[in-house]
Amino acid sequence: MDNIKYINIRGARVHNLKDIDLKLPRDKFIVFTGLSGSGKSSLAFDTIYAEGQRRYIDSLSAYARQFLEQLQKPDCDSIEGMSPAISIEQKTAGSNPRSTVGTTTEIYDYLRVLFARIGAPHCYKCGRKIARQSPQEIVDQVMKLPAGKDIIILGPKVGGRKGEYRELFSDIRKDGFTRVRVDGKIFELDKDIKLEKDRKHSIEIVVDRLKMRPEIKRRLTDSVETALRAGAGVAIVNDGEKDRLFSELYACVDCGISYQEPSPRSFSFNSPYGACPDCNGLGTKLEIDPDLVMPDRSKPLIDAVEPWKRGGRGFLLYYRGMLKEVAGHYHFDVETPFSKLGRETQKMIMYGSDLQVWGRRYEGVINQLERLFRETESEYLKEEINKYMSVLPCPKCGGARLKPESLAFTIGGRSIDKVTSLSVKQALDYFGSLGLGGKDAAIARQSLKEILARLKFMADVGLDYLTLDRASATLSGGESQRIRLATQIGSGLVGVVYVLDEPSIGLHQRDNDKLLDSLKRLRDIGNTLIVVEHDEATIRSADYIVDLGPGAGKHGGRIVCAGETGEFLKSPDSLTAKYLRGEVRIEASAVRRALKGRKSLEIRGAKEHNLKDIDVKIPLGVFACVTGVSGSGKSTLVDEILYRALAQKFYKAKEKPGKFRSISGTENIDKVIVIDQSPIGRTPRSNPATYTGMFTPIRELFSRLQESKLRGFKPGRFSFNVKGGRCEACQGDGVIRVEMHFLPDVYVTCEVCKGARFSEQTLEVKYKGNSISDVLSMTVEDALVLFENMPRIREKLRVLNDVGLGYVELGQSATTLSGGEAQRVKLATELSKRSTGRTLYILDEPTTGLHFADVDKLLKVLHALVDQGNTVLVIEHNLDVVKTADYIIDLGPEGGDGGGELVASGTPEEIAKDKRSYTGVYLKKVLRQIPG
Repeated sequence: MDNIKYINIRGARVHNLKDIDLKLPRDKFIVFTGLSGSGKSSLAFDTIYAEGQRRYIDSLSAYARQFLEQLQKPDCDSIEGMSPAISIEQKTAGSNPRSTVGTTTEIYDYLRVLFARIGAPHCYKCGRKIARQSPQEIVDQVMKLPAGKDIIILGPKVGGRKGEYRELFSDIRKDGFTRVRVDGKIFELDKDIKLEKDRKHSIEIVVDRLKMRPEIKRRLTDSVETALRAGAGVAIVNDGEKDRLFSELYACVDCGISYQEPSPRSFSFNSPYGACPDCNGLGTKLEIDPDLVMPDRSKPLIDAVEPWKRGGRGFLLYYRGMLKEVAGHYHFDVETPFSKLGRETQKMIMYGSDLQVWGRRYEGVINQLERLFRETESEYLKEEINKYMSVLPCPKCGGARLKPESLAFTIGGRSIDKVTSLSVKQALDYFGSLGLGGKDAAIARQSLKEILARLKFMADVGLDYLTLDRASATLSGGESQRIRLATQIGSGLVGVVYVLDEPSIGLHQRDNDKLLDSLKRLRDIGNTLIVVEHDEATIRSADYIVDLGPGAGKHGGRIVCAGETGEFLKSPDSLTAKYLRGEVRIEASAVRRALKGRKSLEIRGAKEHNLKDIDVKIPLGVFACVTGVSGSGKSTLVDEILYRALAQKFYKAKEKPGKFRSISGTENIDKVIVIDQSPIGRTPRSNPATYTGMFTPIRELFSRLQESKLRGFKPGRFSFNVKGGRCEACQGDGVIRVEMHFLPDVYVTCEVCKGARFSEQTLEVKYKGNSISDVLSMTVEDALVLFENMPRIREKLRVLNDVGLGYVELGQSATTLSGGEAQRVKLATELSKRSTGRTLYILDEPTTGLHFADVDKLLKVLHALVDQGNTVLVIEHNLDVVKTADYIIDLGPEGGDGGGELVASGTPEEIAKDKRSYTGVYLKKVLRQIPG
């Protein structure tokens, strides 16, 4: 492989690629850039990566191949010089609730081994350390007692339990023992021992009495072994002054708790041997939520219990009467606000007491709802009770996911759940300062080496603020991609082609250098890196740059420029190079919107996750940006506190907001809309035409055509979701799934409709020579020309085009759209609706997947929303967006525990002057470039 210097691609025609030829240097850091939709991903993922994967799979045996995905050969004449390819894509992690940062990086697997081998066991009830010793170790300890000392060897049978124990004494005598110690006194077993039935007693068998001398070791060993057998693994040695407790088990004699020999599976929340039995290792349970049962605690008690206000008049009178009976017995007034009642009274109202009300025990609001939910067979009632349920931490394990026995093992004073609650940065300090010695150090050496290496790789890619117990489903696309990147760096593979999709997403400029160093390290050990990227710092760091374009969709798919970085930056044809040279730039607003006298939203006392009880003011009717390094608390503030609180207020959403004291100013907005990067649909049937609502007027237009009227076709005839006009052979999918049993399912084009999705009769109806299938195959750009005289359709198409989606097909499957494209489809849908001028739009990194020119288009659209009187709140790192903002909220100064503070707020110019703000440092450079 050493003599092959290039990857040669000839005649690539995947998607919109125009039969391109390209020669890429091996073992280099290569960046593919260009407008969104220009063909970068088609070349990187659907051509190069797909061919590398296909060849690797073809090299396996037929037996192995049956378990793997069968890949089609990309539409390409030839690719030479390929190595096995690994793709690290911009995908959000799976939604498996059991997957965490620790399990994804395999750190948790090594942690389980570490705790099983060197964890110090404690009693989970009393917290006392438990030591396990072999009979020989016990004997060696006893032999250290001074010579001549009298000792008694005892085997405990009963510890602090009531009873007379006549049968036990009889059994002990039958076993050949002659004495017992009861409550500290020794009794002969041939005499009648009478115990008080209602008092607690401790009983031990007296196994032997010895005087300490060197020659008693053999007899002592026999006596200790006998005592351990009699005491079920526990023996007591009394030296005349005190009892010394010894155990050959992991057992607490005081509490009567014993543990099995720990193994790695004892610390796994995916195994019945370690998982909390109540929540099965999930850490959460669907429980009746007191906050939903009593949402407004300032109301009088008689009106505060939400579920007891439902139903007819009879129910209402019954529950009110019951509350009055309870209030009369416990001497409180039902007109008192619930929040003013004593804590014990509140608990009793919610969870019940032994009081009999009308012949039945008062069971409390929550217990009653739980019982009804358990016992009822009515789906309606279950649905009603479900409104008062939330996913809450498991009451048994407190969200720790493991059995109490597993949580009782510690290393360095921390149990395994406390270790996983550390951030990567804190975990590096914790493992680096463990200071293990002797046997423990030798046992832990390999596991610790692996854990520290993985933690360091995560810190290197800018993820040192993530906690190890963070659920994978809550990670952004950029975070999950960088976790996979850290895992790959750790694997140390050589001679591989890595294909990455915008690894810089979600990273602050300050952390970008760490990421670039990690990528270069992968290159330096002998790998080829192909990175699809729009970030300026990444493009400038590349060894070789390929710019695709010149436009998007059918206007793209050509190589505009390909060469080494210095050569590329001089290119006169490349739009990207023009932006990098500063010939074309995204201009900041000449005049920012005035902030003085504006109404605002004010969040007070935000303290969820790492937020440090901060107060944040968001002026309304402006373009506002929330900035800060990765992990500083931006998403927590905007998504988990602000959006969830407003969604509860406006839409009665069930998801609970994070901790905050109050939010004022909500009366100045009438709705809140989040435009995120989640897919616009989960099935191939969902597409931009159906999502934006454009397909309905298109179908209505087709149904009004003369041909349709003659045949009696209604709008439903032109839907691929219902019977009538669709092709029934493929049920409107255009493809048919063929089950291959041991092989993966194969999708073949429907032979009846040839992929058109509709029946022949439906396709005969044409508008300006185009059937309904032709319309779905059109790009937004082409459809704009076709429907220029149809205002309802034209308006929706125009907005899609304005947000930079002119190249997308109307019928393109939702599952094939990138996160950035899906977000812009949602944005276009919102823009095409009639605005009230009082809406708060929240966007999280809307520039994902966007070229400089596309960012410019997007900003024009967002500012148009603000010009209508709305408020746009954006979480963003892209300085081209930040510099155009009217108001910036900068959080930090660091990520994780070092963040969560309000560093600065104000106009971009004010932030640039703040010395504490990392954003300000980089913003100052960008603002300097603005003319005037």
